Amino acid sequence: MYGKVMSACLQGIEGQTIEVEVDISSGLPQINLVGLPDSAIRESVERVRSSIKNCGYTFPMDRITVNLAPADLRKEGSSFDLAIAVGILITTAQVPMDSLQNTLFLGELALDGSLRPIPGILSMAHAAKKLGIKRVCLPFANAPEAALIEGIEVCAISNLSDFKSWNKESHHAFIFNDINYKGGELSTFSAEEHNFVEDYADVNGQHQVKRAMMIAAAGMHNILLIGPPGTGKTMLVKRMPSILPPMTDKEALEVTKIYSASGKLIDRSSLMRTRSFRAPHHTISPAGLVGGGTIPKPGEVSLSHRGILFLDELPEFTRMALEVLRQPLEDRHVTIARARAVYTFPSHFILAAAMNPCPCGFYGAQTEANACICSPAKIVHYRSKISGPLLDRIDLHVEVPKPSYTQLKERTDHFSSKEMLLQVMRAHERQQQRYVGTGIQYNNELSGKLMRQICHLTPEGDQLLSASFEALGLSARAHDRILRLALTIADLEESDSIQPQHLAEAIQYRNLDKKQRIEEIEI
Repeated sequence: MYGKVMSACLQGIEGQTIEVEVDISSGLPQINLVGLPDSAIRESVERVRSSIKNCGYTFPMDRITVNLAPADLRKEGSSFDLAIAVGILITTAQVPMDSLQNTLFLGELALDGSLRPIPGILSMAHAAKKLGIKRVCLPFANAPEAALIEGIEVCAISNLSDFKSWNKESHHAFIFNDINYKGGELSTFSAEEHNFVEDYADVNGQHQVKRAMMIAAAGMHNILLIGPPGTGKTMLVKRMPSILPPMTDKEALEVTKIYSASGKLIDRSSLMRTRSFRAPHHTISPAGLVGGGTIPKPGEVSLSHRGILFLDELPEFTRMALEVLRQPLEDRHVTIARARAVYTFPSHFILAAAMNPCPCGFYGAQTEANACICSPAKIVHYRSKISGPLLDRIDLHVEVPKPSYTQLKERTDHFSSKEMLLQVMRAHERQQQRYVGTGIQYNNELSGKLMRQICHLTPEGDQLLSASFEALGLSARAHDRILRLALTIADLEESDSIQPQHLAEAIQYRNLDKKQRIEEIEI
C-alpha cells in the first residue's frame, strides 16, 4: 500500500516543500524514516504512533517506510508529524484520500493527538502558494499567521481525530476565516496615525544632530554619533523609529517571515508594520550578530532587517564582532556556509552607533572640570577598535556637543518627530517615484551606472568634491556615499538636482575620515 502527502520545512528562513511518501508492506512491525531526517524527525515515530492510537485509529502492525523527498536535502524540525500521521491514515484507508488532495500538512503532534504550533509557518505557506498548493492544514494556533498569505485556503484543526469528520463536503467547517490581513503601501500612511511615544520634541537643543538623524532616516543611511557622556546620544537614536514610516507590504512580509522562522513573532494575526529596533549588548558574539549555529538562525542584523540596529558604546564591541558587519552593510544580506547547506539571510538595515571620543569620554572638552585624562596612545588604541573599512561604510559621522544650561531649560516643540516624519515621508515618496522599475527603494542602495546618471553635479559641486577627496583622503566608497547622502539632502529640500550646498553638507558629515582623525589626536 502506498500513499503520499505534502509537507514543508524551513531552510534558513525560506520554506521548502517536501513530499512525504508512505509505503506499508508485510514484514516485521517497524517504521523506517529515510530522506536525511534529523533527530527531532526520527523521534516523531513515537509521537505519531501514540497519537494515532489515542485518537481511536488503528496503527498498522506492518513494515512502514516513510520517505521525505527530495532525499538529498537535510530536513529539520517537528513540522512533519501531522503529515506522517495523515500519510499512514490515508495509506491504511482510515481517512479518504480524495478529500485531501492538493493540501499541505504542517504541525507537531502531542501524544494525545492534539497539535502544537511550529515556527516558520508564514514561509512554508508562502512556499506552498508558489508551488500551486491551494490548501494548508495546520494547528489552530498557526492559522492566523498562514492566513496572511492571500490566495491559499487555511484549514485549522486542533486534534488528529478531526479527520474522522473530514470529507469533501464537511472540510469547509475547518476553514479559518478570521483573517486580519492589513495591507497598505507607504502612500496610504498618514503622520496623524503615528504613535509618537518617544518624540524628538523631548530632546532640547541638538538641532544639528536632529537634522542628521532625519537625513539618515530619509535615505536609510548609516549614522555614527560621537560625543562625551550625557549629551543625549542614546536618547537621540532611540527616537529614530518615530521618524520612520511603517513598512510596505513587501517589506512587512520579509520581516514577518524572519521573525516567524526565528520563533519571535508575537502577533500571528497581522504582518509586522513597525520597523524593528534592535540594541544588542556589547558582549554579543559574532554569531549572535550575523547568525550562526549548527543549524544557522538569523542574527541581530537580520532581525533588524528594514529597521535599525543600534550599537551603543561602539568601541566596546569586540573587533571580530564589528568586522563581521562589513558584508551585511555592503551586500544587504548575510551568507552562512555549513557542510549541510548554504544559508542566506536578508539584512538591509540602518546601522546607528554611538561612541565616546576617548576612553574617559571627555576628549576635546572646553572646560577644565571635564578635562581629558587619556594619553594619545590610549585614544589611538580606543579608536583603532573601529577599523577604517567599517568606518568607511558609515555615511554620517556626527559630533554631539554638550548642551548648554540654556538649551536644557528651553521648552519648545521645535523639530518634533511629527515634523521630521512629514519631511522623511516626502523624501521617501520622491525616491519611490525616481526608482520605479529599477528594484531600488532608497538612496543608500544606489550604485553603478544609475548613480552616475542621477547624481549629476554642477561644475562648482564637482570642484568642491574634488578638493575634499584629496584633502580628506577619501576612498572611492566614501566618494559614492557622499553623492548618495547629497542626493538625500536634495530630496529633503525638494530639489531636482544636487546643488553645491547639498554636497557641502554631505562632506561635513565625513569628519572622522583617516587624515582628519590623525590630525585631531596630534600624534
